Amino acid sequence: MEKRVLLSIFLAFLVLYAWQALFVKPVPKVTPGAAETAALGAPANAAPASVTAQSSEQPPAPPKAPASEALVAESAERDIRVETRDVIAIFTNRGARLKSWRLKHYLDQQKQPQELVVSQLASQPLPFTLRTPSDATTETLNSALFTVSGERVEAAESSSIDLRFEYSDRGGLHAVKEFHLEPSSYLVTFRATVAEGDRAVTPTILWGPGVGDLGELSRYVTKAEGLSFASGGKVSRLAPSDIAKQSVYDGTFAFVGVDDNYFMAVALSPGPSKVTFQPVSIPPPAGSKDEPRVLVAYSIEPQQAGAIKFFAGPKDFDVLAGIGTDVTRAINFGMFAVLVVPLLRSLKWVNNYVGNYGWAIMILTIMINALMFPLRHKSVVSMRKMQEIQPEVKAIQDRYSKLKNTDPAKANMNKEMMALYRDKGVNPASGCVPMLLTFPLIFAFYALLSTAIELRGAPFIWWIHDLSSRDPYYVTPILMGISQMWQQRIAPQTGVDPAQQKMMMLMPIVFTFMFVSAPSGVALYWLISNLWAIGQQYATNYIIGPPKVRAVRPPGSSKVKHVGVGKTEAAARES
Repeated sequence: MEKRVLLSIFLAFLVLYAWQALFVKPVPKVTPGAAETAALGAPANAAPASVTAQSSEQPPAPPKAPASEALVAESAERDIRVETRDVIAIFTNRGARLKSWRLKHYLDQQKQPQELVVSQLASQPLPFTLRTPSDATTETLNSALFTVSGERVEAAESSSIDLRFEYSDRGGLHAVKEFHLEPSSYLVTFRATVAEGDRAVTPTILWGPGVGDLGELSRYVTKAEGLSFASGGKVSRLAPSDIAKQSVYDGTFAFVGVDDNYFMAVALSPGPSKVTFQPVSIPPPAGSKDEPRVLVAYSIEPQQAGAIKFFAGPKDFDVLAGIGTDVTRAINFGMFAVLVVPLLRSLKWVNNYVGNYGWAIMILTIMINALMFPLRHKSVVSMRKMQEIQPEVKAIQDRYSKLKNTDPAKANMNKEMMALYRDKGVNPASGCVPMLLTFPLIFAFYALLSTAIELRGAPFIWWIHDLSSRDPYYVTPILMGISQMWQQRIAPQTGVDPAQQKMMMLMPIVFTFMFVSAPSGVALYWLISNLWAIGQQYATNYIIGPPKVRAVRPPGSSKVKHVGVGKTEAAARES
């Protein structure tokens, strides 16, 4: 039994580590300085594009002028800035494209509104770039200076914004691009109408590399991926390595686009469409030893004309739920999502009272462990019973230790063990089953703390300024390791195998190194859980009292014959 308990604990920890390995895919390394490839539209097996940020000393070459004389156009390039309660958007009239999309309620590493458009990359398209079967038309659409109507100088925090861009030339090309922004949301409804003479064209819509959350991310945080979900199916998350194998997908999607751990830019219900993904490598700054960052760009080719709604914003559960229940599946809560959502709501509820997510994590951890107190208490009591009968278990094992596993007499050992468990009222599974029942809740809370955008940039106390980033001084991981070692030392020792005991004593060290790069909110949760378990162990020991020590007769001693002594003296010696 003691082997099963230890093996169950070890496998549970192994599941936690494997869960991270399966659901948090590493970004493949891309050699800096690789040859640039064409922007979206590369073949399915194309390698990641390597792009270089434009230097301020070498401005980009000016776009080529349209081949035909413009009839409806502006004479100079300019930016159009609009602002709602949630976003600050900047459009350019050159190609009528999105140049900047900043989130007012989420800050980057420089404490500025988070930018979701990577616009400083050479040879990469801005969002809402159009592509048509004709290269000449595509070039004209993205270099022409559109006229603009509907722009506002003041921020529109109580009414919607409608921008209309229009261009036409003597060659018969006529294009209208319309953008509708709600006063309080991260949605933009886009409609493109393109005609060459009297022939309507349905263009492909490109969204360049995104999303641009380029701050410090631990290896426990999901990097940029392609994202798609077809109603009735399951969410597909495409790492750059997956896109290298297949980059083009057809279907009717509930949402499709790109995301990372905290933000996403997706098209909502675009209808039957063909979507192409492409990984884009961003070299580190000159002189930096950092590895290249890999983002993902995508294009969507709708099969029918019409307006498409795009979402570019945070993966906040309540925000996404306001759009539709299917959209909330973009948040990767893992296999225990059914438990994560109530935990997330509970965490936000506690935070409403304490105003600090660090304290909210501690309070919610204590509440969860209090609910699990009966299960853990029962588990400890069962393990104590197993500990008390270990000498008798060991005696049975020693009697059969010289027999091979193939020997039929070996089966008698299991019979004697089961008879011992029955006589002492011990259930071999009662020690580990209650403990294993708590693991889904533990994993769910762990998944919550690794994905919840509420913790991004949330400070705790003193040196912890961001609960979604690693502890800069490794204080919480080290304390977590010490507390876990303490917890193991005071737990009932139901096993006698020294090798198993050494393996279990190594687990705190392994976990300490695992949590060094984990979000500090996760390390804080695990530390508080360990401290609670230590306190509960002492409380249980006080309630059930010290373990009973049983003296066991050495194996085979009852068969020893005593010559020259009476029956009474022989019996005394045997006892």
